[in-house]
Amino acid sequence: MTSARSRTPVQRITGEPAYVLHRYDWSESSLILDVFTRHHGRVALVAKGAKRPYSQLRSALLPFQRLAVAFSVREEEGGEVHTLKAAEWAGGAAMLTGAALLTGFYLNELLMKLLARADPHPRLFDAYAATLPSLRGPEREVQRALRAFELLLLRELGVLPELDVVTLTQASVSDETVYRVHGDAGVMEAPAGEPGVPGRVLRSLERALQAWPVTGGPADVQQACEAALPELKAALRPLLHYHLGTSVLRTRQLLIELLPP
Repeated sequence: MTSARSRTPVQRITGEPAYVLHRYDWSESSLILDVFTRHHGRVALVAKGAKRPYSQLRSALLPFQRLAVAFSVREEEGGEVHTLKAAEWAGGAAMLTGAALLTGFYLNELLMKLLARADPHPRLFDAYAATLPSLRGPEREVQRALRAFELLLLRELGVLPELDVVTLTQASVSDETVYRVHGDAGVMEAPAGEPGVPGRVLRSLERALQAWPVTGGPADVQQACEAALPELKAALRPLLHYHLGTSVLRTRQLLIELLPP
C-alpha cells in the first residue's frame, strides 16, 4: 500500500547559487541552515550528518562562500524545512575575517529579518555577492558598501520612497535643502538646524537606484553614497529600525563591543 507521504510531489532543485546566512545545531550530527538562494529566496535546509568529521558538507557550509546547492522540496503543508542533498563551493574570494566578518554578519542579519521565506530577489542576491568583497577594504570603502546595500535592500523590498521628491507634495527636492527620510512619511524637509541629507545627494542616489536594474551591480549606488556617508548612516539607521520593528541588532551590538571607537 502506498503511503500518503510517498505520493506527495517532490521537487529537486540542483545547481542553485546560494549563501549560508546562519546555521543552527539540529542534532548531534546535523544542522539547520538559513540559506539565501538566487532563484528561491531564503530557504531553510536540514543538512543531515553535516557535523560528522568526514562529511563532505562540513567544509562547504560556511558563511560568505558562494555555493551551488541541491535540495529537495516536498510540497506538503508545513514543509518549510527542506532537505539539503549537496553543496559545493562555487568560487569567489576567501573567507571574511576580523571586522569584515562581523560586518558581513550584519548584512546577513538584515536579510534574515527583512526577507520573507521563499520570496526570490535575484537582483538583491547579486548585489549581496558584489558587496562582500568590499567589506575587506579600507573603512571608507566598507561604509560605502554598507550604505549602498542598505539602500538597495530597502528599495528591493518596496519600502524606500523616491528620494528625489518630497513624498507628501511630490515636489522635487532642492539641491541645497537638507531632508530626512521617515519610515511612514517618506522624504521630508529637515527642521532648521537639524541634520539630514542634502537634496543633491538624494537626487544622485535616486538616479543610481533607478539605474540599478540596468547596471546589475551596486557600484553606482556606492559612488553616490560617497558624498554624504555620515549623513546617510544617521538617516538610514532609524529607517531600518522602523522596518525591522526593533532598534537592537545582535551584530551591531557585537561591533560596538568588540571594535575600538
